[in-house]
Amino acid sequence: MRILEQGLVSAGAPVATFPSVTVLPDGSLLAIYRVGASKDSDGSVTEVRRSRDGGRTWSDAAAPFSVSVDGVRGSLQVVYATVLPGSGRLLASALWVDREAFPGAPLFHPETEGCLPMRVLVADSDDLGYKWSPWRQVPVTPDIGPPSLTSPATVTQDGGIVISIESNKPYLDRSQWFQRVVHCESRDGGQTWSAPRTVCEDPTGAVFHWDQRLAAAPDGMLAAFSWTYDKHANRYLPIRRHISRDAGRKWSTDTLEFSDQASHPAVFADGRTVLAWVDRYGSRSIRARMAASLDGVFDPVSEVVLFEAAAPARETADTATMLTDMSLWSFGLPYAEALPGGEEALVVYYAGTPERMDIRWARLKV
Repeated sequence: MRILEQGLVSAGAPVATFPSVTVLPDGSLLAIYRVGASKDSDGSVTEVRRSRDGGRTWSDAAAPFSVSVDGVRGSLQVVYATVLPGSGRLLASALWVDREAFPGAPLFHPETEGCLPMRVLVADSDDLGYKWSPWRQVPVTPDIGPPSLTSPATVTQDGGIVISIESNKPYLDRSQWFQRVVHCESRDGGQTWSAPRTVCEDPTGAVFHWDQRLAAAPDGMLAAFSWTYDKHANRYLPIRRHISRDAGRKWSTDTLEFSDQASHPAVFADGRTVLAWVDRYGSRSIRARMAASLDGVFDPVSEVVLFEAAAPARETADTATMLTDMSLWSFGLPYAEALPGGEEALVVYYAGTPERMDIRWARLKV
């Protein structure tokens, strides 16, 4: 691969993070991200911008999403848009954080590793994302704790819609954290959802599967990429890839050659896949590679460097400190999308300083 062009989706806001980009049915792009005074600002706003030239230029920002749910003030941590085949309708999936339960508190408790109350929400748009329906909650069982959303809703080959959710501990809970990833499925276009079904977990509570990115191949195969963390060693393991060939009922697992946080992968119509990832504690960079298929080998020869940080990462002593330090990370969360035409991918990510972060883009020739 090679980088064709790079630029900015959003600049000038104090801190912009959590970007995603979606190709709409008319060929335009929809970028969604959040801006605020900090990465964990309870007054953050989710903005939307559009591009009609493949990401080279972007429209002014709009803010179409409500941050109140059932009369409770909150903030949207992340919002993704998924195009539902056939109808052209968009389904937004969002992670909403309750900011009234513990006023002024950070997202993660600095001692317990618990997080603020959260909900996974969905909404619909019939006009390419200009207007959205009221939020609806994706219900989960109490054992999930505050549910965390880290990937857009994914359409399966048999017409289902899957949302990937991670478990968390309640804010004041001092018990051991047994993290796991579950899927909820809808068979009616996102109106109702199944009970959570476990996809991966470590029963001992030693290994966490964070920020799992779920995607579907043209042949219906599902793949999920996990940011894998060893709690006892307080270090990141190689990214784990989970593969399902039966619409998510059974999964196999392998590991990639690189560690840290994976992007949402860009999957082309012929199966070729571009995966970006963040290497915070090694090369201090964001990189991307290509594979012939979603379950293939990500060839080192195809690797490109999208961003390199100047300063070294601060080492942390334990999980609680590492979770708190996430608010200080100044680059990350790449999101890849295949562009129309089958030969280019767009990767969006945030980068800057703790005081100011922009949403950046890179067009890749595959």
